[in-house]
Amino acid sequence: MRLGVLDIGSNTVHLLVMDAHRGARPLPAYSHKDELRLSEHMEDGDRLSAYGAARLRECVEEALRIAEDKGVEDLMAFATSAVREAVNGEEVLARIKNETRVDIRVLSGQDEAKLTFLAVRRWFGWSSGRLLVLDIGGGSLEIASGIDEDPDVAVSLPLGAGRLTRGWFTADPPPADEVRALRKHVRAEIARSVGDVARYGRADHVVATSKTFKQLARIAGAAPSGEGPNVRRTIQHADLTAWAGRLAAMGAAERSGLPGVSEGRVRQLPAGAIVADATMDLFQVEELELCPWALREGVILRHLDTLPG
Repeated sequence: MRLGVLDIGSNTVHLLVMDAHRGARPLPAYSHKDELRLSEHMEDGDRLSAYGAARLRECVEEALRIAEDKGVEDLMAFATSAVREAVNGEEVLARIKNETRVDIRVLSGQDEAKLTFLAVRRWFGWSSGRLLVLDIGGGSLEIASGIDEDPDVAVSLPLGAGRLTRGWFTADPPPADEVRALRKHVRAEIARSVGDVARYGRADHVVATSKTFKQLARIAGAAPSGEGPNVRRTIQHADLTAWAGRLAAMGAAERSGLPGVSEGRVRQLPAGAIVADATMDLFQVEELELCPWALREGVILRHLDTLPG
């Protein structure tokens, strides 16, 4: 069965086409991305602009055409923090559904954390024991921990790399006082959730997903994506701490020259590094491993679980 997942995030609209069957490993067949930066198309702080809504509809229409060309039988579409927090988000999605027949589900932050956790559990398996899963998106940070396929605890915090860059930095590179203020804010926000997660027990395996963590790992020396998804990729907290300071002192042009850094995320990488460093520090993680599966794979896996055997 050929399935499609349309992920409408704060930074990109990403269509992932996969060949998947219940009980089998989903295999990627095609990927298409639009760097829409939906979170930047807000007016009055919390309303998606007419231009942003029109561009989103165009992206959905293009994804629908591609999905049809690639033979997708079932297209699952979802939106995360940018649409979730827009006061007119549901209205915009209703219009898109009326015009394109694509039904876009708005995921809560907890839904994001749970589905990402499911994908990580399936990738690493039961032998990985208790998992702690971290994901930094454009709008939010998701944290989940558990021993089964459903986490014991799932937390979503408004600490996405794009959100923090827009809200806290006035220049690039950011002034030192702004970096320090953001660092203090991020650590206070995460610290409030540490006890809720830690009370279930220390993790046997700490895993990160998301483009932010993958780019940070690549900068710190992890294997490039061209070597395939089965290569083990890790990041040490000591290395991340050092890079968090260096990235904040670099300008966008210098950061863009680093290995694995995409042009679309070069400006928000310092904020993402601050969040990653704080999360590893406050949860006392010395090393974490990157997982190639994340939210989109979790959506497909959950869908397959609902199909008749």
